Amino acid sequence: MSTPCLLAAWSMCEAQLRGYLRHRIGQIDDADEVLQEVFIKALRQGSNFCAIDNRRAWLFQVARNALADRLRVSREHVPLPDDLVSPENELAPVVDDLSACLSRVLCELSADDRLAITLCDLEGHSQQELADRLGISLSAAKSRIQRARRRLKERMTSACQVRFDEDGKVCSFTPRPQL
Repeated sequence: MSTPCLLAAWSMCEAQLRGYLRHRIGQIDDADEVLQEVFIKALRQGSNFCAIDNRRAWLFQVARNALADRLRVSREHVPLPDDLVSPENELAPVVDDLSACLSRVLCELSADDRLAITLCDLEGHSQQELADRLGISLSAAKSRIQRARRRLKERMTSACQVRFDEDGKVCSFTPRPQL
């Protein structure tokens, strides 16, 4: 299922991608693994890869994302001691309780806004999946989710009487009863 345009783009960029990844990771084997992931992602595009205007830029963007994923996973974790006591009087931020208003306000949004917020923000699906589901471009999906988030914030602010401190953080709100 290899397409000639993929093989041509890969042969032109492989050495540069390998150098970029080796420079950033430092471990040759790890860099080669990430490089292999990039190739597999490009291969999975199939004939869609040929429709990409700037294939080199696309390959480097995929490499940057794969590198970020790799570095995020490999972050060193230090275990906490068993005898560490958490402070008893530490209160959760007010914004944590604001989720009590979310379901009610979400029901008051349009179906399109509710779908965008639910799919991308609450269920964790990508904006590309929203675009595919709605049959629109990724750019249109990104615009739609941004508008939906803005309307949700405006509605939450007015319906739940959200107040912000001087740093722009939620400092108080009035809960609304659930539906």
